[in-house]
Amino acid sequence: MTNPNEMTIAAARDALRKGDMTAVDLAMSCLTAMDAGDGLNAFVHKTPEIALGQAKAADARIAAGDAPAMCGIPLGIKDLFCTKGVPSQAASRILAGFRPEYESTVTSRLFEAGAVMLGKLNMDEFAMGSSTETSCYGNAVNPWRRAGDTAALTPGGSSGGSAAAVAGDLCLAATGTDTGGSIRQPAAFTGTDTGGSIRQPAAFTGTVGIKPTYGRVSRWGVVAYASSLDQAGPMTKTVRDAAIMLGAMAGHDAKDSTSADLAVPDFEAALTGDIRGKKIGIPREYRVEGMSGEIQALWDSGAAMLRDAGAEVVDISLPHTRYALPAYYVIAPAEASSNLARYDGVRYGHRATLGAGDGITEMYEKTRAEGFGPEVQRRIMVGTYVLSAGFYDAYYNRARKVRALIKRDFEQAFAQGIDAILTPATPSPAFGLGEMSSADPVEMYLQDVFTVTVNLAGLPGITVPVGLSAQGLPLGLQMIGRPWEEADLLNHAFVLEQAAGFVSKPGKWW
Repeated sequence: MTNPNEMTIAAARDALRKGDMTAVDLAMSCLTAMDAGDGLNAFVHKTPEIALGQAKAADARIAAGDAPAMCGIPLGIKDLFCTKGVPSQAASRILAGFRPEYESTVTSRLFEAGAVMLGKLNMDEFAMGSSTETSCYGNAVNPWRRAGDTAALTPGGSSGGSAAAVAGDLCLAATGTDTGGSIRQPAAFTGTDTGGSIRQPAAFTGTVGIKPTYGRVSRWGVVAYASSLDQAGPMTKTVRDAAIMLGAMAGHDAKDSTSADLAVPDFEAALTGDIRGKKIGIPREYRVEGMSGEIQALWDSGAAMLRDAGAEVVDISLPHTRYALPAYYVIAPAEASSNLARYDGVRYGHRATLGAGDGITEMYEKTRAEGFGPEVQRRIMVGTYVLSAGFYDAYYNRARKVRALIKRDFEQAFAQGIDAILTPATPSPAFGLGEMSSADPVEMYLQDVFTVTVNLAGLPGITVPVGLSAQGLPLGLQMIGRPWEEADLLNHAFVLEQAAGFVSKPGKWW
C-alpha cells in the first residue's frame, strides 16, 4: 500500500473525501517523512504545530462538506514566500531573523483552500542560481543518484528545495518561483521561476513544474529578485496535480499592480487528453551546440508522442533566441540591483557589528558584505554597472529592445496557428554538487538556455518528466503555451505525460 506522503494531490483529495484517511493522518505521514529526509536539506524551517492545526481544521471542513480540492493537502513553501510569524529569509543571511507580520497572497489563497504548511523550503539565495548552491542554509540534495554512484547531485535551482522535497515524497507538492533560470524540477511545491527556477529543478528531479503567464499568479508577498520576470507556480508530482494547485493559487490581486484581472479557468477540467488537430512547434534555434545526444533523442521522442496523439508537429523559427541569455543576464541583475537596495540592516534582518568610529556608510557596507553571498553580490554589481550613466543605453536599453524582439518571435509563431511549442528543459541531466564550482559563471548560466525566453516573453511554460538518462537520471521536456492559455498548455502536457508513462522514483538512500 502507498504511504500517504507518496500520494498525488488528486489521490489524496479523493481518499480524504471518501474518509479513507484524515488530513491529520496525511500530515503526520509527511511530517515523519520530512524529519527522516533531513539528509536532503530540503526543509529549512519546519512548522509541525502549524501543520497539525491546519490539518485538524481541514478535517472539520471535509466533515462539513466544505472541501475544496486542496483541503488537507500538505505542502512545502519556498523560503521566498512571506509567511506570517514564520522565518522568511530567501535563503540569505541578510534576512536572518525576519518573521513577516503578513501573509503572501499565494500562501493566503492556499490556506483559504485548506492546504497544510509543513515548513519552508531551501532555495538559491534570492533565487539567484541554478543549483541551490548559493543558499545560506547549505546545499539542497537531489534524491536521485547516478547508477552505481553515491555522489550528491544538485536538485536544480532556484527552487531546488521544493524539487527535492516533492521528488523525495516529503510533501505532496510545493510552491516555487520562476524568474527564467531556476525552477524547472520539483514534484509538489510552490516555487518562483525567474529564469527557469521552477522548470529546471523539476526536470532534474523527475517532477512537474509550471510557470504561469506573467500576471496570472500574484507576486505580492514574494521576495523580489527581478520584478518583471518573477512568477510563482506549483511544483507537483503530476500534471493533474499542477492543474489543481494552480487553480488555488491563481487569480486577480488588487495588491499586485501586475496581476491580471482575468477569470481563472477550471484547469483540471481542461485535461481532456485530446490534442487532435493541434499544431506543435519545434524551434530550430533550440538545437544548441553542446546539447547531449540523449537530450536530442528525448526531444525527438516527445515530438513523436505528440504526433501519435493526433497533433501536427512543425518546424518553426524563433530567430532572436540566441540573444535571450545575454538580454536576461542584463535585465535580471539590473532589476535585482534596484530591488535589493532595500536591505540595509536598518529596519530588519542582519546588521553588522560596527567598530569604533564607524558611521552609517560603514554600517551599510559591512552589513551588505556579510549578508549577501558572492553570487548575489556579483549580480548586484553587474546590475549597477549596466544601469550606470555611461552604459545604460549600451546595455540595458539594448537588452529591453532584444526582449521585445523575442516576445515578437513568439507572437508571430502563435499567429501562424501554433498552439504549443516543445523544447528541451535542460541541456543535461542533473550534475553533481560542486562540479560546476570551478566553471566560468557564464557556463553555469547556460543551464538556463532553454527557459529564459519564456520569462522574457511572459509566457506560460511547463516541464514534464519523459525518460531516464543512460546514468538513470530523470530527463524532462518543456512545453511553452500561448499567453493566458495555461488550460490548453496543461492539456498538451497531460498528453505528453500519459504517452511517456514516466513512473520512476529515486531509490531511497536518505
